[in-house]
Amino acid sequence: MDAQGRGQAGDDNVDPADQWVFDPNTGNYELRLDPAGQAPARPSDRRAPGSRRAARKPGGEVADTDTRPLPAQGGRRGGRGADEAEERPPGGRAARRSGSRSAAASAPVAGPASRRKRKPKPSGRKKALYWTAGVVGFVLVAGCGGAFYLYQQLNGNINKVDVGVENDAVSDGPVNVLIIGTDARSGKGNSGYGDAGSVGHADTTLLMHISKDRSNATALSIPRDMITDIPDCPTKQKDGSRKTIPGEHGVRFNTSLGQEGRDPGCTWRTVEKLTGLKIDHFMMADFNAVKELSTAVDGVEVCAAKDLNDPKSHLRLKAGRHTVKGEQALAFVRTRHAIGFGSDLDRIKMQQQFLSSLIRKLKSDAFSSPSKLYAVSQAATKALTVDTGIGTASKLLDFGQDLKRVNIDKITFATVPVLDNPNDKATVILDKGKADPLFAMVRADHALAKGKKGKGKKAPVSKAPPGLVRVDVTNGGGPIGSAQETVDWLQNSKGARLSTNAGNAPAKLSATRLEYAPNQADQAATLADWMGLSKSALKKSSQNAGDRVPMKLILGKDFTAPGTPIAAPTELPDNVQNVNADDKNVCAK
Repeated sequence: MDAQGRGQAGDDNVDPADQWVFDPNTGNYELRLDPAGQAPARPSDRRAPGSRRAARKPGGEVADTDTRPLPAQGGRRGGRGADEAEERPPGGRAARRSGSRSAAASAPVAGPASRRKRKPKPSGRKKALYWTAGVVGFVLVAGCGGAFYLYQQLNGNINKVDVGVENDAVSDGPVNVLIIGTDARSGKGNSGYGDAGSVGHADTTLLMHISKDRSNATALSIPRDMITDIPDCPTKQKDGSRKTIPGEHGVRFNTSLGQEGRDPGCTWRTVEKLTGLKIDHFMMADFNAVKELSTAVDGVEVCAAKDLNDPKSHLRLKAGRHTVKGEQALAFVRTRHAIGFGSDLDRIKMQQQFLSSLIRKLKSDAFSSPSKLYAVSQAATKALTVDTGIGTASKLLDFGQDLKRVNIDKITFATVPVLDNPNDKATVILDKGKADPLFAMVRADHALAKGKKGKGKKAPVSKAPPGLVRVDVTNGGGPIGSAQETVDWLQNSKGARLSTNAGNAPAKLSATRLEYAPNQADQAATLADWMGLSKSALKKSSQNAGDRVPMKLILGKDFTAPGTPIAAPTELPDNVQNVNADDKNVCAK
């Protein structure tokens, strides 16, 4: 294993196709990690000399074990016993099979062996891994940069980087995964792309947020040329030592990786500071991953609203629908000069279209056979670099099974809102007026995907005019002076002349609350809209109030300033670019 955690390949004599066996009892494909051609020993054979299921202890005692040796991985090759070495015929697997058939022909016939014979339960140390076509880990590909796929694969294929944070693979709460596509030219199949002198920047970056209840997911594309601040970040060097890379202010986002020796942990910390979301894991891949993965799934369908000819990416497509793979797939996700205004923001739209189509392909038929399943997992994990929290095959399997519950129509891609940089036309700056509400929506687990309107919804409550909103404001946990500041804002900015400062609340509240009577519902609706209050903040009493009785607004610890929404919005700000992963009508133009 090298300094970055890459192991070595498994046993070259193991044919992957021989490891997948259909189990008629479960209707599933079973991944048998036995050496190819070795059938499980019958119970009567367990104590036979040379049996793979019988291990001898010193002194001749037979160990009671239910496991078989795994194919050698990552330099951890187990030695064969003397008996095993003598029994194994020379000439490779084909010769051994031939020998097995000859021996079977000369042996006495003892009746047909049942293939449905119940197998003993696996031990706690080495269990058989079961897969079905429905077990699809959540998948994404970061174009112009990379691809990745959450799937079980040999540990030796997986690259790991210690970023100083190791979270559990599976969480009970929401999950945030940072996906990085690097433009590094090192590695197989990457030499002809990107900048010749690139140290491997964060060329394509997505932050994937999966809600706590796994009902929805949002992928935020972060423009590479956005000007931002990069915090100090600790890194682990190849010799095992730690080095802190100093932060920078007002630099391109893509320099959060590679520049000055920054590793994915630096991009991790930059995105956390930008969005306010706590990241759980990261995944990084390169150019070659797009080519290999798109080929493994027999191509990805894309759409062009016009003829596309980009001499930079070498993409040439006629208007209409096409299936792209390999070099053509990579050209598609790298294209920007033939669409829109030729900017990186236009290229992001191409990537989102490609990713959506890839997810649909993987969810639908990419795992209709063991050979396809193997091809996809092999292609992805060979180009995959992850954090140590998901740095093994078993952890990736657990992680993928947890995330696969998200339905395609509840996955939304959105681009972080930006504005042209007045000081540099080649870069952009964050549009805080739109970005802050977007980040707040994601932090609050609000779905960007819009579901179908249900029947029987209550009619919206009519809102009272500002002059009729009567409310007493008290401070129950906000900054000092919040009650008076809020009253001034209500009277001067909103026209609520009947608002009053009632001083400090008798008790502290963690969340702001509005108490009102049934006959004050219209006033409450108006005030809730002004303050950005969620439904949970509204407390309605059982009896109506008198004509001059005010509502009670208690400012809690979540209150920061009047005019700043207390609750996260449930609707996207206007003109925030987004696309649903289940939308098959998106075409590049």
